[in-house]
Amino acid sequence: MTTLDTPYALVDADRLDRNAARLRDHLQALGVPLRLHVKTSKSVEVANRVHDGGPITVSTLAEAEHFADAGYRDVLYAVGIAPHKLPRVAALVRRGVTLTVLLDTLVQAEAVARFAEEEGLRVPALIEIDCDGHRGGVVPADPALVPIGRALGGNLAGVLTHAGESYFAHTQDALHKAAQNERDVAVEAAAALRDAGLPCAIVSVGSTPTAHAATDLSGVTEVRAGNYVFFDLVMAGIGVCSTDDLALSVVVTVIGHQHDKNWVITDGGWMATSRDRGTQAQAVDQGYGLVADLDGHLIPGLLMTGASQEHGILGTRDGGPVPDLPIGTRLRVLPNHACATAAQHDRYEVVSASAPPTTWTRLRGW
Repeated sequence: MTTLDTPYALVDADRLDRNAARLRDHLQALGVPLRLHVKTSKSVEVANRVHDGGPITVSTLAEAEHFADAGYRDVLYAVGIAPHKLPRVAALVRRGVTLTVLLDTLVQAEAVARFAEEEGLRVPALIEIDCDGHRGGVVPADPALVPIGRALGGNLAGVLTHAGESYFAHTQDALHKAAQNERDVAVEAAAALRDAGLPCAIVSVGSTPTAHAATDLSGVTEVRAGNYVFFDLVMAGIGVCSTDDLALSVVVTVIGHQHDKNWVITDGGWMATSRDRGTQAQAVDQGYGLVADLDGHLIPGLLMTGASQEHGILGTRDGGPVPDLPIGTRLRVLPNHACATAAQHDRYEVVSASAPPTTWTRLRGW
């Protein structure tokens, strides 16, 4: 990999396989299937490797179309549907894709029902349930829940919730409570619909933290997770994984030094690693990312402390002297947020102890 130009996104396939097996085994023990969220990798090669064509979650319709081209036929678009996007949904349905949409308002429900009737299609829809006040959704006791379900008519497929606040849990007990609450709220919402005489076949929950922390998924029909294939420093910071599990990094080259500032300069700025500072609110702030040598061994005390568009600044956590890193030295930067870092790249260079290096493609766009 030393002949590749830098910066580039590097995936350790052995770590990815280990991460995938860990969650797969955990969910199998709980008896609930995984619906892989592909928004982190946005790569058919990654999905094929860890999920083998199973049901997926997407965050853009471009992802839905891209994965449909690759043969995926069970796709959940887990962002609230804007009515003007429904023709793209219909095009996928007509290709034989079960494309499920998400919504949390009566306006959206009426738009979906009207569009489905006009087009002579069923557009399966999940009602988003708010389990922790993180973002969208209605709470189970909201008087709007049942009217939304009724407005969908035969398009009502079930409920979905996402414990977004679990990303700010910092103990195993807090993670477990977030997972249990996520499950309890989703099951409560499903019961409210059923008590009103409405069908609720799907009860969908999930986030990378809660998927790993869950111990009771009774009443749940599927779990969504995606970040876990790569993991990142935010996940390590809340105890979901260790830094040894991080499968994604950005390879950069040392291009200069500022000795009076105790800086090492690289060719990997925020355009390569992103501006995400997700660990800033955690007990240990990892700057823009930890730094490892090209073989993946962390360099003690060294992190990416600053970034401009195409320049990365490396410094030490304690202010001690930076290590001697000659110009031309290649390093890995471990990301705070795998989704944001991956989004800066259009492909992954892939290494494994048991296979020759290869390249995997990655989708960009909406």
